[in-house]
Amino acid sequence: MADDTSADVWLVVGLGNPGPSYSGHRHNVGHLVVDELARRMGSGFRAHKTGRADVVEGRFGAPGSAAPRVVLAKARTYMNESGGAIKALATFYKVPADRIIAIHDELDIDFGTLRSKLGGGDNGHNGLKSMRSSLGTGDFYRVRAGIGRPPGRQDVADFVLSNYSGVERKELPFQVDSAADAVESLVTDGLEKTQQRFNS
Repeated sequence: MADDTSADVWLVVGLGNPGPSYSGHRHNVGHLVVDELARRMGSGFRAHKTGRADVVEGRFGAPGSAAPRVVLAKARTYMNESGGAIKALATFYKVPADRIIAIHDELDIDFGTLRSKLGGGDNGHNGLKSMRSSLGTGDFYRVRAGIGRPPGRQDVADFVLSNYSGVERKELPFQVDSAADAVESLVTDGLEKTQQRFNS
């Protein structure tokens, strides 16, 4: 791989909780999206030398293309402690906050829809809160995968830490695919074009 300046590297983080017991939860949609991006790159996740995350390094686009270098990451810590692992990766790869993309579930967006933005609040999301605390800023990109609000009086925590419904599971691959497309678009085409294409 050719030498790269640090400004050329993007860190793409899929927020979620580690381990198979959490893998199907709404809170783990970020993991599903980076898994799809890794599949597109033709690579599997491996432990990073920091010991706190699993990563894939590569580029979006055809082999040999001049596309920016990308590091896909999944923290090995629980969601509410993921910021430390992400900060360690950002330091290791010399990635500034405005070259970090966090993919996460979003309660205030209907299931099946997406939004992308730069910066903003945490909206009670523990992964975003941990990232902001560890990075010292919230000025990173977000690809927000809508999960909607819990039905009836179901507790929000129970809702995000539960599996998708049967109907949702049929639609989930389309949402994951679109979110992966949105991440690629952010890296290659920028925020404005990505918002025009994917924000619904």
